[in-house]
Parts: sequence; structure tokens; C-alpha cells
Amino acid sequence: MRTQTTVFCCLATFSLSAFSAAQAESGLASYYGYGKAGKGGELTCAHRTRPFGTVLRVSYGGRSIQCRVDDRGPFIRGRIVDLSVPAAKALGMMSAGVVRVAVE
Repeated sequence: MRTQTTVFCCLATFSLSAFSAAQAESGLASYYGYGKAGKGGELTCAHRTRPFGTVLRVSYGGRSIQCRVDDRGPFIRGRIVDLSVPAAKALGMMSAGVVRVAVE
């Protein structure tokens, strides 16, 4: 019985860790200076599949921000998220333009 409990706990832990890892992405991010700029400098972003209103944690170069999905995109191959100008400034990527980020 103890072996079954241990095996079950290990499988449950592995399943939960696999689920959390499935939610994380890494890839290229860019920013856009058109359309919705966010209310009062709000940090917003565009994502292809995450539901509107979802808050994402975007990390780059030791910095991390939280931004809300309020648009669809990016529609350029290889990019996983488009950030609003306030979000890009907060992340410190304005001079680079396109950077590799981690999104959770």
C-alpha cells in the first residue's frame, strides 16, 4: 500500500509540473505603438491564444513585468507576444526592438 501511495504521489507531482511547464513559453517579443496604448500607461500585450484579460508574466534580461492580454497577435512567424509601448519600456527592450523573452 505504501508503494502505491508513493507511486501515486510521484505521478501526481509529475503531472502538475508538466501542466505548469506547458503554460510557459519562450520566444521573440516585439512592441507596437499603434492602436490600444492602455489606459493611463497600463501594461498590455497581444497574444495569439491566451484569453483576453489574462495576466502574463514576461521576463527579459533579469527584468519581469505583468501585462494584460487585450489584443490578438503577433502575426509574424517566430514571435510569441507583442507588448504595448509602456510594457516594452518597463521591460527595457525599446532600443532592441525584438528580444527573446519568457512568458508565463
